[in-house]
Amino acid sequence: MKKMMMALFLPLVLLGSCNKDLIEYEQGNVKIAVEPGEGWLHDFSGFLGINKKNPPQLAVWIEDTEGNYLSTVYATHKIATQSWQASGGSRRKEALPHWCYSRGVQYPDGLYLPTKDEPLTDGVSGATPHGGFDLKLVPGENLKRFVVKVEVNHSTDFNEAWPKSAREGDPNYSGGKEGSGQPAVVYAAEVDLSSGAKEFEAVLLGHSSPDGTSGDVDPDVSGLTSALTIVKRIIVRIQ
Repeated sequence: MKKMMMALFLPLVLLGSCNKDLIEYEQGNVKIAVEPGEGWLHDFSGFLGINKKNPPQLAVWIEDTEGNYLSTVYATHKIATQSWQASGGSRRKEALPHWCYSRGVQYPDGLYLPTKDEPLTDGVSGATPHGGFDLKLVPGENLKRFVVKVEVNHSTDFNEAWPKSAREGDPNYSGGKEGSGQPAVVYAAEVDLSSGAKEFEAVLLGHSSPDGTSGDVDPDVSGLTSALTIVKRIIVRIQ
């Protein structure tokens, strides 16, 4: 299991390493544990039609209890740097739209996700782990209540409700043949450090905009199948 260490002061600041042996938890630290489900690795057709097992795209961020974005904790490298290998030139706005719109940063092309010229810093991005991972947060003194959000998505994860054949403008269009297929799913954990509780489990809020044209979350997940198995659970633990 990989470990990633962050410090939460507002804004978040990267402190350390991905080497789990270098991470030590102290009393009051916050650990976000992302546990993979059976759908964490997804078959993706690569060069010469060779399938490879890809982990999902994922973003973790903090909001206040009023739903205002505070800071990104972690985002996977591809969406943070626009380093898609087989997107056909698409910016993949459908990948993690709830996170993108929550950040509220609009780029010169009118979209809300980072560009190659203006990527997220290395301090908050990295390759998707092939297994579960933890994020370590050190809360600032004034941050007692907040919401941890996680958005996760596979590309080409098509099913009957979100088929590859859907065309732009259709309600079930999700980026075309190299797009998402099933839209991203969003989880949230409401954390109250003053409550005395030691664990806060994230709940499924719904799915993001299929084509990435808004930051809305739709609570109707009846059409989703394998997208619901990417993550087993997400636990925020107070050390």
